[in-house]
Amino acid sequence: MPAAAALTLSLLASVGVTLWWLWFFVRRDRHPEPLWLLARTFAWGMFAWLIAAAFEASLGRMLDSTLPLTLLLVALLTAVIEEGSKFVAATTAITELSFDEPMDGLVYAVTAALGFALMENVTYTLGFGTGAATWHALVTTLAHALFSAPQGYALGGLHWQQVRGPGFGGSGLGSVRGWILRGVLLSMALHFAFNGLVSGPPGLWPLLALGTVVALMIGLASRYYLSFEAHAREHGPSAYFLETQAQRNSK
Repeated sequence: MPAAAALTLSLLASVGVTLWWLWFFVRRDRHPEPLWLLARTFAWGMFAWLIAAAFEASLGRMLDSTLPLTLLLVALLTAVIEEGSKFVAATTAITELSFDEPMDGLVYAVTAALGFALMENVTYTLGFGTGAATWHALVTTLAHALFSAPQGYALGGLHWQQVRGPGFGGSGLGSVRGWILRGVLLSMALHFAFNGLVSGPPGLWPLLALGTVVALMIGLASRYYLSFEAHAREHGPSAYFLETQAQRNSK
């Protein structure tokens, strides 16, 4: 197969994998989000990758080091930069009236993460060729979505803050800010653990540890989705947002 055709097919495969996972996660929303807002959040996720890549490029020689402690530091900084960028991208949706129930936090967090993953996969394909790109797309696309699940749970807390006011939740780790902090830090921790194990030395114990991290990510994402699905079935969109939407439409 000509190199150009193979490259095109690899890029199309990356897009296809990304869109399939986007459908997989968004379909769980009982009250579907507008396509324009999903597309905008996805685009912000793509832009977030550019910002993260610029920050990561500033790490310079650290990226080429083979020292174990340096590799761990790079893995940590990468997790902080990428998860922070994805979280900011996801928050671009929270001021819209369509963000009207906790489930939307997960939907927009995953959407931003998949936009981020697509940009990463495209640049990986262009930089390293089609051979490794397919496996990279299959692994990292889902990984980025799962990394962002705790962020989505945190964004659900932002929804409650908007509904009940800034005083909701009190102070400390029980507050909305504490909820958000836990979500973002957990995303960073999962990303760091995953990167550290993938880039570390091979062996049975690292493989078992990686399997444990992946199982934990899947378990957390499933728990968050089931919790918010139950809330959506019982309560639906909040009265506050429905009333505000009605007022806007009547003008």
